[in-house]
Amino acid sequence: MPLKFELLQADDYSRYLLREKTDILYNLRALMQRRAMLSAFIDASADSFLSAILAITADEQHLILDAASDEAINLRVEAAEKLICVTQLDKIKIQFAATDIERFPHEGHQAFRIALPDVLLRLQRREYYRLTAPSPHNLSCRIPVLVDGENKFVTVEADVVDISGGGLAVTVPPSGVPFEPDMEFADCRLMLPDVGPIATTLRVRNLFRITNRDGSVVLRAGCEFMNLPASMASSIQRYILRTERERNARERIR
Repeated sequence: MPLKFELLQADDYSRYLLREKTDILYNLRALMQRRAMLSAFIDASADSFLSAILAITADEQHLILDAASDEAINLRVEAAEKLICVTQLDKIKIQFAATDIERFPHEGHQAFRIALPDVLLRLQRREYYRLTAPSPHNLSCRIPVLVDGENKFVTVEADVVDISGGGLAVTVPPSGVPFEPDMEFADCRLMLPDVGPIATTLRVRNLFRITNRDGSVVLRAGCEFMNLPASMASSIQRYILRTERERNARERIR
């Protein structure tokens, strides 16, 4: 089941969110024509059911979604304020909210009519990878944070969700540490296995709230490396290549 994302802040919203009706319809039609399966999350819960876009109404104001096979789920959907629909097309993650839900017969079958979404979240493969791909190693990054009103720094240790040559994604610590787009954290220490600490400055690019498969919610910040020395960039690249080789080896064994 795909994970559910909520983009809280970003330095460039247009990179992730589509708001033009023509762009939204283009992507929804592609999902319909390819018969892409959706995971539809009911309200704010982690409960979901499989659905698909059956049709777009002639006036382009509504979508028709396939109903669940379980009538108890359909009754919950009828009473819901919204669904969060999550799917993937050509390795691009797509998510949108379904509102104004009503039961609607379609070609002799049960379905739901929803309002055409006014915004659509679209994550390119690289962004999705950075947010969700697990690492076989436990990575952490030590981040010096200025304490408000005390004029001193404390170091927090954030779990690294994933890493690339240009940056990393971290789980935001639950201690009230401020993470906002364009914030910079100097003198961070990325703890690479078998390499040791990599000194870098991190710049926050985006902040997502993610609902995991078990219903737990975490905040993840996407950050880029700033002024990373070539030697340290090479160490990170070697680590990534080694990790990919190990991952590919495990997949061949399965």
